[in-house]
Amino acid sequence: MEITDKAANLAHETFDNIANATHQAVEALGEKGEQLQNAEQHLMKNCRGYVRDNPISSIGIAVAGGFLLSRLLNNRRKPE
Repeated sequence: MEITDKAANLAHETFDNIANATHQAVEALGEKGEQLQNAEQHLMKNCRGYVRDNPISSIGIAVAGGFLLSRLLNNRRKPE
């Protein structure tokens, strides 16, 4: 029974270590998720401000981006 007890204790310790590591990973991912959301909100705020302050340039950038994207997507579809 001593071997069984040692194996059970080792299994419990291993399980506890895995649970602790998983908990730490979840906390780290939660913090990173919040940081990403804050960065996204900040970026969108800056983008909206730029579009509001420079409407003509914003339209030009959007048209150029759409043109480039359409060219890239059309080139991928054509067989060689």
